[in-house]
Amino acid sequence: MGIDAKFTSLVTLGDSFTEGMSDLLPDGSYRGWADLLAARMAAAAPDFRYANLAVRGKLIGQIVEEQVGPAAAMGADVITLVGGLNDTLRPRCDMGRVHALLEEAVERLAPSCKQLVLMRSPGRSGPFLERFRPRMEELYTALGSLAERHGALVVDLYGAPSLADQRMWDVDRLHLTAEGHRRVAEAVWQALGHPGESDWQAALPPAAPANWAARRAADARFARVHLLPWIGRRLTGRSSGDGRAAKRPELLPYEDRVR
Repeated sequence: MGIDAKFTSLVTLGDSFTEGMSDLLPDGSYRGWADLLAARMAAAAPDFRYANLAVRGKLIGQIVEEQVGPAAAMGADVITLVGGLNDTLRPRCDMGRVHALLEEAVERLAPSCKQLVLMRSPGRSGPFLERFRPRMEELYTALGSLAERHGALVVDLYGAPSLADQRMWDVDRLHLTAEGHRRVAEAVWQALGHPGESDWQAALPPAAPANWAARRAADARFARVHLLPWIGRRLTGRSSGDGRAAKRPELLPYEDRVR
């Protein structure tokens, strides 16, 4: 299938990465790469429509159950699916089940749109994530196979050193900053056949090294404010997205959704 640079609708599925955390707006809501991408696509297609079904904390089973059906029914030109990473970060993860659910999602979504887009999410370095890295890479290998069989695009953010830079990540060390989201939007924009407006893989300028005391203080705050609550939710089966609705649940003209 050739790439059509004049897509007129976009539906995005997933978890906090696609919801837009931590690209915080002044009103307390989140923007993120999907909103940024939609704005650029809308500028190229006056009748453009957009829906964002992603909700923070969702596992791939919840994405399949709650988001895939409504997304497939919308008949959008472009659908993006990013999911499964939250599963790999759980203490117990059945990767066979994750693969099967991803395959179900792709098999249902690919025929319902002109172009399905999958992603290998960006990954940062650090001892906390190292224990989960084999699962993550197994997930990303499976995505490549699914994309090849179903004609989907894969945007490889995981292989971009620039997005592993700690300055691209918020203080919670799990979500991208506004600059990180801007680069993801650029990466997907280019993958959809549009000319690049910037080099999303460009390295940041060298950073001045932080002193030992500042690093230890940041580590302690991260553990207290973000890591321990995150572990608590994992151990009790709770999620940050429990009871939360999608921010853009309907496929509507983009200009009607601008904040």
